[in-house]
Amino acid sequence: MELYELLIKKGEQEGIVKNVVGAIILNEKNQVLIMSRKTDDFMGGIDELPSGNMEQGENIYEALIREVKEETGLNIQNPKLCGVKDWVNSDGSRYIVFLYTCNTFTGDIISSNEGNVSWIKREDFLKLKLSVDMDVLIRVFEDPDITEFYYQKVNEEWNIHLK
Repeated sequence: MELYELLIKKGEQEGIVKNVVGAIILNEKNQVLIMSRKTDDFMGGIDELPSGNMEQGENIYEALIREVKEETGLNIQNPKLCGVKDWVNSDGSRYIVFLYTCNTFTGDIISSNEGNVSWIKREDFLKLKLSVDMDVLIRVFEDPDITEFYYQKVNEEWNIHLK
């Protein structure tokens, strides 16, 4: 059995069921790469950073490179892990998103079947229709002293903790 398979099996035994990767990609003009999801797609109509599920047999780094290529057309180099976003579901399973920053890439942006890709000024990013709590999550990408965004459910209400 491969090491990756052993880790997946151990993760499943310990309640880890979902591993996702995501990145904030900045160009030389300090613009952020976003994907505007098609309205008939999962989370349709929102703007988001390139992200997606890890596939069987992939390591985290390879999953990020693949997802960015599939969604944007860019070939990224030297992405840096900057933190995680995670929470425990009511069934005890854990959802983990590995967060990266990147400013080195080749190629031209190309929209995918998931949505339209474009560059936006960093100062305009939080004005978009973004996924829930992106205004807080952006701090993990930009503040080197914050490496975890953790949702904790207390009395049926989700609370955010940054560490």
